[in-house]
Amino acid sequence: MCGIVGYIGNRSAQDVLLGGLKRLEYRGYDSSGISVINSDNSKISTQKSPGKIAVLEGLLKKKPLGGNLGIAHSRWATHGAPNHINAHPHADCKKEISIVHNGIIENYESLKTGLIKEGHHFLSQTDTEVIVHLIEKFYKNGASLEEAVRKSLRLLAGSFAIGVISSREPDKLIGARLGSPLIIGVGKDENFLASDVPAVLGSTKEVIFLEENEMVVLSKDSVRISSLSGKKVSRNPAHISWDIAQAQKQGYKHFMLKEINEQPKIIENLLKMRIKGEKVIFDEQKIPEEKLKEIKNIFIVACGTAYHAGMVGKYIIESICSIPVSVDVSSEFRYRNPLLDKNTLVIAVSQSGETADTLAGIKEAKKYGARVLSICNVLGSSLTRESDGVIYTHAGPEMGVASTKAYTAQLMAFYFLAFYLAELKGVLPREKIAQELAELKKIPHQQKDILKDQAAIAILARRHSHLGSFLYLGRHVNFPSALEGALKLKEISYIPAEGYAAGEMKHGPIALIDEYRAVVCICPQSHVYEKMISNLQEIRARRGKIIAIASLGDKKIKEQVKEIIYIPLCSEIFSPLLVVLPLQLIAYHIAVKRGCDVDQPRNLAKSVTVE
Repeated sequence: MCGIVGYIGNRSAQDVLLGGLKRLEYRGYDSSGISVINSDNSKISTQKSPGKIAVLEGLLKKKPLGGNLGIAHSRWATHGAPNHINAHPHADCKKEISIVHNGIIENYESLKTGLIKEGHHFLSQTDTEVIVHLIEKFYKNGASLEEAVRKSLRLLAGSFAIGVISSREPDKLIGARLGSPLIIGVGKDENFLASDVPAVLGSTKEVIFLEENEMVVLSKDSVRISSLSGKKVSRNPAHISWDIAQAQKQGYKHFMLKEINEQPKIIENLLKMRIKGEKVIFDEQKIPEEKLKEIKNIFIVACGTAYHAGMVGKYIIESICSIPVSVDVSSEFRYRNPLLDKNTLVIAVSQSGETADTLAGIKEAKKYGARVLSICNVLGSSLTRESDGVIYTHAGPEMGVASTKAYTAQLMAFYFLAFYLAELKGVLPREKIAQELAELKKIPHQQKDILKDQAAIAILARRHSHLGSFLYLGRHVNFPSALEGALKLKEISYIPAEGYAAGEMKHGPIALIDEYRAVVCICPQSHVYEKMISNLQEIRARRGKIIAIASLGDKKIKEQVKEIIYIPLCSEIFSPLLVVLPLQLIAYHIAVKRGCDVDQPRNLAKSVTVE
């Protein structure tokens, strides 16, 4: 979850590293730090601080670090409190080696005990510090830094992505990974390490994805990859199509607001990319069609917002394809014995493609012979490499910690997949599929209509920002929308919020309803509309403060509710693509009104790469 950046070249390492850290701050912002090898005396200088990167930037303005080789880190704390001592980078006893680390070293306590007995002095409470002292232990008697790192990593249990520099070899930057992501940015007379692509976008679009148990040794003009056992690895860079502008705010106050507003364009692009004539096309999906025809059931595994997208995916696939679908939180799926076989398709959903529990879940699924299809946003991520087939969401870099555009892009992947499977299995006539796709093509324009009314949604949201808790209710395909709306509010405003299937309201949640709680009711025109109206009446009777999301032209709901956000009328199955925009905007504007940091909410990080 932490952010790692490394640089070697001819430019100021401090400037490059700081820029990369800013683009990775969504991965962790409890503390940050930079180590640079001084060009004059080859000594390592380090500056680090608790707090966000702006604090570190202020320190570096007062006391810059000169040099062309360095490593940097933004931390999401696991072992040890977020303070100066525990901030990365960490150094050995002689201050000749500096390291940054993402992951968890499970056997660090026993390693630390042994190293202390050997005379090593520890300063922090982190698991990371054992790595640099292990390297120090092996970095003697003529051993190279590469050799010392390799020997050290063989002793570690757990997960890691690391960047290492040494003042004794001031022309070398080393990286390695196991269970945590690490990429190489390939430039001209300069090279980079990073835990995620946005860190290097301003300098290069040529990226090599390190795979499990691999190490890289970088100079300014060479890239040398090997396995941790020492076997040489040859791999060409992949070209990243993302633009640096996508990782910038472009005039918006927050990344989250920018990314909410990007959704119509993303869906418009996906429609052009995926629909050719009246057919759905997947260029990158590599599972043979004859194997997909044999699929008898589907499991969807995901975490957080991606899990809610998977829940909508269940309704979509079962409705369109008549294939039974189960949905599991990845952390639960991996620890039970799911009933899978060769006729099971496991769909793994992850924005980053590095979610630890989801990766572990698909490895478990493959043991049973199931085929794995991933829905993912990041080219070359661990999930895409572990999967039999991939559907890329093409949402571009998502910088806000609370997911918005990635969610709607994931929903689109499920719609496309459902129509693709329906035609493949012959469960829907081609004319019906063409008709449904024509309706889907209307969605971007309808989303734009909703976004035109943002000012009114903002006013409504701010009127409710003082309330102490929220309840979100939805039915059928919009029950997951209720869960997602509640999650967004919790993530960025810290207001307690719950999402429920509206039919469950009388089975407990109704006890919570009073004049101090807001109830967001998702009520677009659908076959369960009258049921939702009944829920509204029950809430009114208990003086609940209702915000309704309803279809444009709905006069009946005006008799029940004063606070209404209207969305364009659309086919029920596609309504989650419209409903989610006001839910995101409600959360955003309440959080802003309450003075919360919506892009970097407390205790959260974008990619959960550790358990």
